[in-house]
Amino acid sequence: MMLLRRLAGPLLSVAMLCLALWALHLLAREVNYHQVRRYVQGISHGRLLLAVLLTTLGYAVMTLYDRFALASIGRQLPWRRVSLISFISYAFSNAVGMSLLVSGSIRYRFYIQSGLSTTEVARVVLFCTLSFWLGLLALTGVTLLLVPVPPELPLAAFGLPMGMLLTLLPLAWLAGGLIRHPLRLWRWRVSLPSPATGLRQILVGAFDWGLAAAVLYVLMPNELNNGFGHFLAIFVIAQMIGLISHVPGGLGVFEAVMLAGFGATGNEALAAPILGALAVFRVIYYLLPLCSATVLVLQREARGLRRKSLWAPWFTGLLPSFFAGLTLVSGAVLLFSGATRALPERMAILREVLPLSVLEVSHLLASVIGMLLLILARGLQRRLDAAYVLTLVLLVAGAAFSLLKGIDYEEATLLTLLAMALAPAHRLFHRRASLFSTTFSIGWIVAIVAVLGCATWLVMFSYKHVDYSADLWWQFSFHQGGAPRALRALVAAATAGMLFALASLIRPVRLRREPPSEAELARALPLIKQFPSAQAHLALMGDKTLLFDPTHKAFVMYDIEGRSWVTMGDPVGVDEDARRELVWTFLEQCERAGGWPVFYQVSPADLDLYLEVGMNLLKIGEEARVRLETFNLDGKSRKVLRNTVNKLTRDGLRMEIVSADAVASLLPHLREVSDAWLRGKRVREKRFSLGAFDPSYLVRTPMALVWQGGQLVAFANLFLNDTREEASVDLMRHLPDGPSGIMDYLFVELMLWARGEGYQWFNLGMAPLAGLQNRRQAPLWNRFGALVFGRGERFYNFRGLQHYKNKFDPEWEPRYMAVPGGIALPMILANVASLIGGGLSGVVRR
Repeated sequence: MMLLRRLAGPLLSVAMLCLALWALHLLAREVNYHQVRRYVQGISHGRLLLAVLLTTLGYAVMTLYDRFALASIGRQLPWRRVSLISFISYAFSNAVGMSLLVSGSIRYRFYIQSGLSTTEVARVVLFCTLSFWLGLLALTGVTLLLVPVPPELPLAAFGLPMGMLLTLLPLAWLAGGLIRHPLRLWRWRVSLPSPATGLRQILVGAFDWGLAAAVLYVLMPNELNNGFGHFLAIFVIAQMIGLISHVPGGLGVFEAVMLAGFGATGNEALAAPILGALAVFRVIYYLLPLCSATVLVLQREARGLRRKSLWAPWFTGLLPSFFAGLTLVSGAVLLFSGATRALPERMAILREVLPLSVLEVSHLLASVIGMLLLILARGLQRRLDAAYVLTLVLLVAGAAFSLLKGIDYEEATLLTLLAMALAPAHRLFHRRASLFSTTFSIGWIVAIVAVLGCATWLVMFSYKHVDYSADLWWQFSFHQGGAPRALRALVAAATAGMLFALASLIRPVRLRREPPSEAELARALPLIKQFPSAQAHLALMGDKTLLFDPTHKAFVMYDIEGRSWVTMGDPVGVDEDARRELVWTFLEQCERAGGWPVFYQVSPADLDLYLEVGMNLLKIGEEARVRLETFNLDGKSRKVLRNTVNKLTRDGLRMEIVSADAVASLLPHLREVSDAWLRGKRVREKRFSLGAFDPSYLVRTPMALVWQGGQLVAFANLFLNDTREEASVDLMRHLPDGPSGIMDYLFVELMLWARGEGYQWFNLGMAPLAGLQNRRQAPLWNRFGALVFGRGERFYNFRGLQHYKNKFDPEWEPRYMAVPGGIALPMILANVASLIGGGLSGVVRR
């Protein structure tokens, strides 16, 4: 059922695209490729310039979405920065589709960098999305009321009622602003904007859509002279249907509705110019802004690197995705070029200077390269070094073959410019993983299939006048060889994609969930001892699976609860490249299994590892670390600790440190103390982020013992690394009827001992939810965590734990949890709590 829900959206998009292409095939069955190209070539320069100017004005109006949204939440940012963020987000969302997801994620990345909280970014995205739809609904509704719907369109008889309904929705939004108190919808309280703010939303949205319609209107043939109102009615209906279809950019759906609306079915004199105008419209309104946005990002990155501004790291993190998107576009261009007819005058030149065999091979290889670029784009997004090198080689080769197959200097220029932009960015693609180990999301697979489907349709459209026969596959000619070349190139490209898919499917699968072997623990121990954080010793518990990098220079420890694959802490190791690669490897392993990757209790020093792969960060508490160099019992502030230690020393308590080799003989005594402690506290063993009383675990670490005479009254196993960076404890148990203050005594003696051994820090562990702020402007998670911290004593002693650790005057350092974006957060939090608590009952029981 879960898999069906994941597949439903992409499969619906593919189905809608197939239906749209089939509808286009039926509507334009009398049109041929030459007629469309002839109209495109005949569009005057004045019309093209006017379309570009209107497009520029349209994207300028789109920046008002963000400016009004920021004003509605009381935030102000520099106008140039807001305009840049708005333009980039809309350039990509308009071209790629899925506007809420694409523009929302881009805004999130940029606005968080600009100081907005997660809640504020969500409010900005919601404001912009509502403005977008309110404007479209208002424009469509008013247009349907004023202009009759062409009877050729489906549901034309419902045009007037539909217009009334669509107009009422924005009016209801305006009327809702008159209600002063928040509305209650189920569990949520919603405050509607004032009528003035609502009116701004509607007007900006309507003006935006009106300008988009004007761009296409100036490109349409003169035969459509029924006025802008009639054209606008068809345009807004086509755009709405295209948006509802969820096909990227409404590709095919928008074109089919436009042809039907203008009654172009079977009328080649009208259908060919409309298709030509639509093709130019997509280039001007979608492709040119997309390229401009990419240039702006690259320019900003270069400037940021020179000035070392705050923007540089942020744009650096986005660049691989930008290059991946452009590579995807380049691959599609090569496939579409191979599917269409070459210009006769250029072929005449090639016939004089090239052998036919060179032309045939170049055409075939150009399409194969197009398919490979679609695949390599995913590798670039994953920052693979091999994908970077292969993409550079194939871009240059694709440019050369584009010239050899038809002197297509336009696409050769595009490929060359992309290669030149990509060449100096090698440092961004640092991963050494195999390309065949890269996971392809369902959305990515759908995109590749969609491009291949469109290329197939273009072959059928471009050569519909050619009768198919088996002999076509073996025809080679300068004059009549266009159709055979296109068919061979399409099959070769599809075969290349299928071979890659087959090689990926038969690759070894390393998915497993089992306790580590003794050999793996032995391999992990040197890495643990050299790692700065002593908490890496939790791997020795043996309850978490260990995932090593191929060179065995780093590992992550993880466990699985529900769909959450949760690592404990950061990757363990001192090799930064190996640690970075492990984050990617773990992420891809989770994707193959359909799980959610979660990195629990990670440190601020490694946050870039998780931001790089697109994860979100939640602060989950603060960790207390005592600087041993300055720790002592002198002064008035340490009087209570000093008196406690002195009293217990007089009462005969003494601490002993024993090596791991000596722990086995002490296990019976340790068990007696542990069982008594569990009974006295009425708690059960935790796991994952804490150790448990497991003999095989305890014999792997040194032990601190507290004796009173000949009786063992307390113990703690020690985490000690070889670098003397940090010392810590895990399992701490004492007799319930032992001397009062015994834990204070143990901590003080351990810190003094560790200072004498040359350790720099003593780690007291994390105080969950500490340091979270319950302020009005704070993110929702912070406010919820602060509420639990202040009022959750029934379930866990949050405040008491922080207060106890404060008596040792530690330095508090934040700890985070890296989680994937989306709506899975509540389930992830429940899974993590269950994992630590030893089951759901452990979340509410001690």
